[in-house]
Amino acid sequence: MRLDKFLKVSRLIKRRTVANEVSEQGRIFVNDNLAKPAKQLKEGDVIRIEYFNRYTVVKVLKIPTGNVSIQDSKDLYEVIEEVNKN
Repeated sequence: MRLDKFLKVSRLIKRRTVANEVSEQGRIFVNDNLAKPAKQLKEGDVIRIEYFNRYTVVKVLKIPTGNVSIQDSKDLYEVIEEVNKN
């Protein structure tokens, strides 16, 4: 599954267009490598999303095949680290 679609389906980022923009700005890394929106994810990948004043690191646990409910979206990843830069 594409990175931008995974971020939307897992609800780490609300909209796919926003996921595209954040990725194009160089604020998303997969396995410590800068990632483009079309990057293909697999289970076990580590995603780091850099926001303005914090960053979040998650591990992909499951790649969904279709739509995912809000309750099930949190089962797609495991939060490894959340750091505020203040």
